[in-house]
Amino acid sequence: MKGNSEATYVPTIGLEVHAELKTRSKMFCGCANDPHHGEPNAHTCPICMGHPGTLPTVNKEAVKSVLLVGTALGSTLADYTEFDRKNYFYPDIPKGYQISQYKFPLVEKGELSGVQITRIHLEEDTARSSHEHHEGSLVDYNRAGVPLMELVTEPVIHDSKTAGRFARELQLLLRTLCVGDANMEKGEMRVEANISVSKDPEKLGTKVEVKNLNSFSAVEGAIEHEIKRHIDVLEKGGVIEQETRGWDENRGVTFSQRKKESSHDYRYFPDPDIPNFSIATSSIPDVNRLTEILPELPDSIRRKYQNLGLTSDQIEHLLSSRELRAYFEYVLSTGTPFASIAANYLTSDVTGLLTQGVLPTLSPDHSVMSYFTELVDLVGKKKVTSRVVKDLLLEVLKDGISPLKAVEERGLGVTTDENALTAIVDAIIAENPTVVTDYKAGKVAAVQFLVGQGMKATRGASDPTSLRELFIKRIG
Repeated sequence: MKGNSEATYVPTIGLEVHAELKTRSKMFCGCANDPHHGEPNAHTCPICMGHPGTLPTVNKEAVKSVLLVGTALGSTLADYTEFDRKNYFYPDIPKGYQISQYKFPLVEKGELSGVQITRIHLEEDTARSSHEHHEGSLVDYNRAGVPLMELVTEPVIHDSKTAGRFARELQLLLRTLCVGDANMEKGEMRVEANISVSKDPEKLGTKVEVKNLNSFSAVEGAIEHEIKRHIDVLEKGGVIEQETRGWDENRGVTFSQRKKESSHDYRYFPDPDIPNFSIATSSIPDVNRLTEILPELPDSIRRKYQNLGLTSDQIEHLLSSRELRAYFEYVLSTGTPFASIAANYLTSDVTGLLTQGVLPTLSPDHSVMSYFTELVDLVGKKKVTSRVVKDLLLEVLKDGISPLKAVEERGLGVTTDENALTAIVDAIIAENPTVVTDYKAGKVAAVQFLVGQGMKATRGASDPTSLRELFIKRIG
């Protein structure tokens, strides 16, 4: 019965996403944009701490970053813009107000992953509060004033999976454009979901905002929980209150924080210390070349990789890692016909070495990338076996050795001398009569043991398929 009643409700979700921008300095001062390093309150100055008489200066690189995101989304970029004061008091706002944008954002409209964008604007981030101390709450102002991009979607999302997919795609876009790292676990990207349900598809229900969702699973879990909570309240004759709620990850539930403010509660007005300005006549770097400097975007990369025969999992894996994709793009730039082999090693063996910590990081050195491509070509041309590749991979990537030189010096090339292989095969057959008997009795898998012995005897320098065929032939 409950399932039938749920089916009559239409959930509507709009997202607000905050993402820290990767600039050298903060939004309105020269302090280092480095909130995760250094002692607490080390990266502060009178400007970002809001001391009387100080004047903010707009970070032009941050403005460029937002305009670049808007260009990638096919948005309308502003010519005229201004910054506003958003007035509210909280310990993590040293000025007693936040410099943000209200009436004249930098970007309007656009689309990503099928979701329409309302606006994107710039503001300054707040400080970081810590409540895990016996003596009370502490505030670290290193993050206060960091450039923060806020993207607001239209209320056109109707399920949690679409919301999660949009957030993942936005994170990927920010990383592709190199404007932000968007690590959610570090608070560099934070999602807020506005959720309502209604029986009338043409009319929105009462909106509840769930703030500071710091993982994709939290975004999806909070939305699913809120939809069910709204329906339960309405089905029991209750009323949904417009409020701000938090997400309890451990219990999988939301909890009330405060009544939801409206825009007029913040008493926005133009910041008198920051003159409004025209983008076209400003000195924003590359402002007239945004389309030209736009890198290849994720959807275009997906199509290119699909045409190369990569699987969907491989494509998303490469897209999710800037380092892995740099190696793959280098391989492609050489014109090698073995791109799929490179993708296999990058998304499996190389990823394994990185995950285990055996390989601390992938070197950005083109000489190392060249050696990796050399290794791929060797296995693609069947000059070495996959076993040899696995043995050499770490040396190539960590120590920067030439695989071609290593193969020649260590005699690791594929053994093609049939007489030598035949002698090895015959010796292994003679040493393992029981296995041979099992194979002749119909246990076909027994031959794989013999192949393993052959690979061991040739130090991985023989082709396992050819070796298997030779064993079968010699057994008779």
